[in-house]
Amino acid sequence: MSARRYIIASGVALVAAAGLGYGAARLVEDRRVAPVREADGAEHQEHGATDLVPLKLADAAAAGVSVVTPARGGGGDILLPGRVTLAANALAALGAPVSGAVERVHVSAGANVAAGTPIATLRSADAASGRASLDAAGASARAAQAAAGRDRRLFEAGVVARQDWEASQAAAEKAQADYRAAQAQVRTMGGPAADGVTILRSPITGVVTRIEAQVGGVLSQGAPVAEIADPSRADYVFDAPAAAADSIRLGQVIHVQTPDGQELPATISAVAPGAGGGNTATVRARPSGKTAPVGSVVSARVITAAGAGGAIIVPSEAVQTVAGRPVVFVTEAGGFRARPVTPGRVAAGFTEILRGLAGAERIAGKGAFLLKAELGKGEGHED
Repeated sequence: MSARRYIIASGVALVAAAGLGYGAARLVEDRRVAPVREADGAEHQEHGATDLVPLKLADAAAAGVSVVTPARGGGGDILLPGRVTLAANALAALGAPVSGAVERVHVSAGANVAAGTPIATLRSADAASGRASLDAAGASARAAQAAAGRDRRLFEAGVVARQDWEASQAAAEKAQADYRAAQAQVRTMGGPAADGVTILRSPITGVVTRIEAQVGGVLSQGAPVAEIADPSRADYVFDAPAAAADSIRLGQVIHVQTPDGQELPATISAVAPGAGGGNTATVRARPSGKTAPVGSVVSARVITAAGAGGAIIVPSEAVQTVAGRPVVFVTEAGGFRARPVTPGRVAAGFTEILRGLAGAERIAGKGAFLLKAELGKGEGHED
């Protein structure tokens, strides 16, 4: 009877041990596959090797992948009408620096010129007089300097008194000052030759848009001679509601729609509230590359800021779909990690990220699709 009880007790212990072992194994298995909850509330499986593209930043940049930092936005988006204008320093008005007769016009309207290209030649009596004054001032300065040097040697030899040497030195310094003033005056006259001939040159590289001078004509000082514009240095100017001016951010990248349907990037460089309490503010943007011709009518959609608590926004091309889920590629020591995100509103080339990013990460922007393709290759070779 005792032997039977021993056999039964041994069987119960064996079953209990087997159950305990199964429970421990199941617990380990459950812990291994349990989802990890991130700080922002998003759930995803622990990162695996299949989420990582092992690509160095330098190699990524060489392949055309840019790295950006998410911005804050989410306040709203508005459509801004605008136009293409010349930048503030892209237009030069050339005037006659001195009165004189036009001897030659070197270019015509529409000509492409480089900085320093001759535009017109003037002959001026005033310029000849100014150049003569310069030459005389230079001669006087040299003579005064020589006299001062001679008196110094005589003073050191004990032949003349100190005050005589000091007087000649002061005269030399005054003569030098007069010479510098004459030089400045001649420079304002365009640097004429001794005969009063002055060549007016283009101050910038661009296209001659207007010629006012004619051969044989007489120009007074300050009269317009030509106008040169550099069409490659253009800005976008938009009209925005004055109430939205404070929420448009400097440095924000926008996408400009041109009349021929192109979408060109630009960066907001200035926001000026309406003058005199007007209802319209002026927004200027600098093209990031090529632009539409000056005078073209354009438009742009701008995401306005919502303050520090606004949603995180990233370039729309940064959001890719991998295995049926939206992700962005976050940089880390080993390369780019595909991180699941929850996208929100899309406008003006940007996408709001509602969950998945804290805002301080550095992510792949332009060219992120290349990382997606590389990730797909890695998955394709798995067993």
